[in-house]
Amino acid sequence: MRFLITGGAGFIGSNIAEALVTNGDKVRILDNFSSGRKENLVGLENKVEVIEGDIRDYWTVLQAVDGIDYVLHQAALPSVPRSVENPLTSNEVNINGTLNVLEAAKNAGVKKLVMASSSSIYGESEELPKHEGMTPCPLSPYAITKLTGEYYLKVYWKLYQFPTVALRYFNIFGPKQDPSSQYSAVIPKFITSLLGDYPPTVFGDGKQSRDFTYIDNCVQANILAATDDRLCGDQFNVACGDQFTLNDLLNQLRKIIGTETKANYVDPRPGDIKHSFATIDKLGKFGYKPTVGFEEGLRSTVDFFRKAPA
Repeated sequence: MRFLITGGAGFIGSNIAEALVTNGDKVRILDNFSSGRKENLVGLENKVEVIEGDIRDYWTVLQAVDGIDYVLHQAALPSVPRSVENPLTSNEVNINGTLNVLEAAKNAGVKKLVMASSSSIYGESEELPKHEGMTPCPLSPYAITKLTGEYYLKVYWKLYQFPTVALRYFNIFGPKQDPSSQYSAVIPKFITSLLGDYPPTVFGDGKQSRDFTYIDNCVQANILAATDDRLCGDQFNVACGDQFTLNDLLNQLRKIIGTETKANYVDPRPGDIKHSFATIDKLGKFGYKPTVGFEEGLRSTVDFFRKAPA
């Protein structure tokens, strides 16, 4: 099978690429390397085709989808805080870029497109766990862009019968996740802080909760969504179905790393939600089952960062 991974040099995309190559599939990557990193492709240099380009350029995307069976659309300008600071660019990349990928894939005869969506589309809700039947209530420009992308996928399925699936990611973490950006996810930031013996920054009181999901589970969901013909024109949660606070996370990481370094608590960030965890029953009916839990995933991730060059 021939796969195109947009954003394939990013954290999630590069892990998917590695799994597909191991399975014997052909992989092409489209990435502009604005947040994706060439280091993430070490070991894949002669095993994948890389096109350096931007999903905002339709003709570049059209070149990338040529001869492809499945598109795994991971490319996006990530981060809620970034979107709050720069909503126009988030809109250009995450909405216009997604539309380019959809249109090019349809015109190229691609079999199916799977898009990385986000749990942020649910917003703040007293109803937990979050399920796919809930009314979305986005609280940030980033969440709006992801929800808009989902609507475009539905329209392309209904109007053009072009098969699409949206996967709503819940706090994916694991090896290759970048800790260096101010917009980086919390787990790599906490790990690198604790390994360096300096206080990790917590926005808020640390009692906010998340459904932290190890990367291997996300990779499994993407391959399943692409290759199972029963999944079409719909959206699915990708999570573990567990709930941990940021304070729980810190305590678990302190135990794994062997440190008592305290955290620095600061004001909450605008656009962040308080609690989030998912039911995964819907995707589970098609065979999705998390294979790596929270603690095991944290241990693997800490091990990766311990071995990573400084």
